[in-house]
Amino acid sequence: MMRSKTLHTVCEEARCPNIYECWANRTATFMILGDICTRACRFCAVNTGLPTELDLQEPERVAEAAENMKLKHCVVTSVARDDLKDGGARIFAETVAAIRKRLPLCSVEVLIPDFLGERDSLEIVMNSKPDILNHNIETVERMSDRVRARAKYRRSLELLGRAKEIKPDIPTKSSIMLGVGEEWDEILQAMDDLRAVDCDILTLGQYLQPSPKHLNVERFYTPEEFALLKEEGLKRGFSHVESGPLVRSSYHAHEQVKSATAAREERTVSL
Repeated sequence: MMRSKTLHTVCEEARCPNIYECWANRTATFMILGDICTRACRFCAVNTGLPTELDLQEPERVAEAAENMKLKHCVVTSVARDDLKDGGARIFAETVAAIRKRLPLCSVEVLIPDFLGERDSLEIVMNSKPDILNHNIETVERMSDRVRARAKYRRSLELLGRAKEIKPDIPTKSSIMLGVGEEWDEILQAMDDLRAVDCDILTLGQYLQPSPKHLNVERFYTPEEFALLKEEGLKRGFSHVESGPLVRSSYHAHEQVKSATAAREERTVSL
């Protein structure tokens, strides 16, 4: 189906270990704006180079595929398109609208790049009212330049904070991959940094080297350590923490919507 509609899924492009479990649970992650990224993050398996021409029909094709797959939760992400004035924000918004039109009961999560810090681009996406706004800081502050040289740790935090300013009721989410050289205390500090911008949902997973060309794995964390980190995240006030060796940003994403919604309703009642 994906091939016939010339669509790309992160499930395949990023070689996700949970692909079949997610698809069986009617969850899938579509990668829009082509399959060529303008950046070259050292952990990422997605191709880098000069992007193809923007495909204006892509939102409708994504929505049609989501309908055919009978999805309950749809994640829309993209390569970084620093060559576009809005970073691809308009196509994100149109894709959310197209999915909602065909599948009104399907929750829609957007996993966005940093748009080079442009607030206007973020507003375009937020005004499409996704169920979750996801932007990954990927690693701790000290490792950020090494892991994703063209992104900025503080810029990512600012984006998450601005998302809450624009649409306070939309849950925000971020992810940290472990094993690239970070220290335990730095992971906890990254959690604190995310909570400082009111980030609701956190995912933690083990970095796995896609190829010999990519960043080396410095350490493998045990399931027990991931369990401890989940406890630390929940203590800090995240409404949902998904933590485990094979956890990726969109793992159990449908359940995260429920957790974030329940937490928001609980806060509203207590006010």
